[in-house]
Amino acid sequence: MTNFQIKDEFYLNDEKFKIISGSIHYFRIVPEYWQDRLEKLKMMGCNTVETYIPWNVHEQHEGEYRFEGINDIRHFIKLAQNLDLYVIIRPATYICAEWEFGGQPYWLTTKSDLRLRANNEEYFTAMKKYYDHLFPQLIDLQVTHGGPIILMQVDNEYGAYGNDKTYLHRVADLMKSEGVDVPLVTSDGPWDNYLENGSIPDVALPTINCGSDIKNNFERLRKFHGKKRPLMVMEFWIGWFDAWGDPKHHTADSIKAAKELDDTLSEGSVNIYMLIGGTNFGYMNGANYYDKLLPDVTSYDYDAPLTEWGDLTPKFYEFQKVISKYRQIPEVILTTKIKKKNYGRKELTNKVSLFETLAQIAQPIEVKYPSSMESYHQGYGYTLYSSHISTPKDRTELQLLGANDRAQIFMNQELKATQYDLELTHEIEIPTATNSQKLDILIENMGRVNYSHIINHQQKGISEGVLVDKILQSHWQVSTLPLDNIDQVDYTKDWVINTPAFYQFKFKIDETGDTFIDMSGWGKGVVFVNNKNIGRFWEIGPQVRLYIPGPLLKSGENTIVVFETEGKSQNSIELVDEPKL
Repeated sequence: MTNFQIKDEFYLNDEKFKIISGSIHYFRIVPEYWQDRLEKLKMMGCNTVETYIPWNVHEQHEGEYRFEGINDIRHFIKLAQNLDLYVIIRPATYICAEWEFGGQPYWLTTKSDLRLRANNEEYFTAMKKYYDHLFPQLIDLQVTHGGPIILMQVDNEYGAYGNDKTYLHRVADLMKSEGVDVPLVTSDGPWDNYLENGSIPDVALPTINCGSDIKNNFERLRKFHGKKRPLMVMEFWIGWFDAWGDPKHHTADSIKAAKELDDTLSEGSVNIYMLIGGTNFGYMNGANYYDKLLPDVTSYDYDAPLTEWGDLTPKFYEFQKVISKYRQIPEVILTTKIKKKNYGRKELTNKVSLFETLAQIAQPIEVKYPSSMESYHQGYGYTLYSSHISTPKDRTELQLLGANDRAQIFMNQELKATQYDLELTHEIEIPTATNSQKLDILIENMGRVNYSHIINHQQKGISEGVLVDKILQSHWQVSTLPLDNIDQVDYTKDWVINTPAFYQFKFKIDETGDTFIDMSGWGKGVVFVNNKNIGRFWEIGPQVRLYIPGPLLKSGENTIVVFETEGKSQNSIELVDEPKL
């Protein structure tokens, strides 16, 4: 049996062991490429791989557990083991990671007595049910059972959120009751009182998250330990993420990052965040909220040593040189053949307006007053609220109450206004006729906030109601639009200019490979490749092209569908072999 211990240093089978790890999130990479990314991690010199486990992909809907395909965490861990890599698992119910709701499932927001990340019975009841399904996937893969898992994390950056040590101890106890017997860790920023708030040193080794000033931050950690303990940066930030509306893709200097890596390894252990960022497929991008809502783009490239699509960067080679000072770099033969393909321009096959095909993709719910997306058992995507209004005036005052995140307001299917974030509190005036008119409000969930106390206020849609001329409007139809059934879109219906619409492109290819769909000239929406939602696009950038992994395509006929909400479309798409972040 392999023995991994935390004493004055890390010890593997009673010998000192320096952890040189890189973060790879299996849920951001198609399974067909896991082997390739792990081989490249080993090629750079890492002896360990780390991953979060997001609760919301394994229990997206309450009581429905998924551990297959891209959710097959066991397969990912076994691939790492086959490459003689050790594994750090961070299974906390909250992961941050710029991931939707910090990895927590949307349905938690529907439970009135539940308090997130707290010593709360309803939260722990939900957590235990999930852990009862998750940990059987992991327990026999611990080093103590012949597997590669050497460490598990209790919670993530709790010190920046709360200071309830009872909560942390209870999570640790729950993990142990599920069979966890490898050492436990916590990770927090080294600043302010984060370490003090988020640590339970008698149960879990405190580690730090930072990207610079390593020597001073290690000194802070050393003082916090108060005795000789391993020093580790659990998240060594070597890049950053992008939000929609950023002026450009974030990058970080490779030479400076390599110097900080050297400083880290000279005194302790490291987990490089990220080794490869990957992709926020579907609606899984997170968001931050400071003065305004900042949803993350589809690419999670992170300026990592491996690009979103797996290419080696100058940063990879700089890091490899540093790591070679601390261990021998192994010889690695890459076994996955990956090609980039320029498939050229593909012409439009069909198009249809959302309003025209609504009956085929949604079952309207009759309600007195609108309520949140989550109340209709919908977690992601769009929700359409429809009603008939009549007014004696030629201008109508309209105000949405408790709305998030983005609303498009249509009168008789003509766009009258778009409101986003803080604008949603504003009353607007729109021209109307004096007879009965159809009011449609399309709300988009742009991604739940993944950091700070704002995670406690993440219901989407319209949660309180709509005022029409300061009167609460009753009698609504609600259509939930997660768009998980786009194969049912009816393209025999009409397309109407300047309305949300579906655009279908059918084309044949002889050979599959990685490609990038250029969304120049399109407004805002999401893209589906053979019914797989690959993520959002938005003309405000910085990301212009979306990455399409080759395994999502097939030899023969393929179908790409663009759902666009702004009335800005093209009669063709272009599939090219170069990214544009």
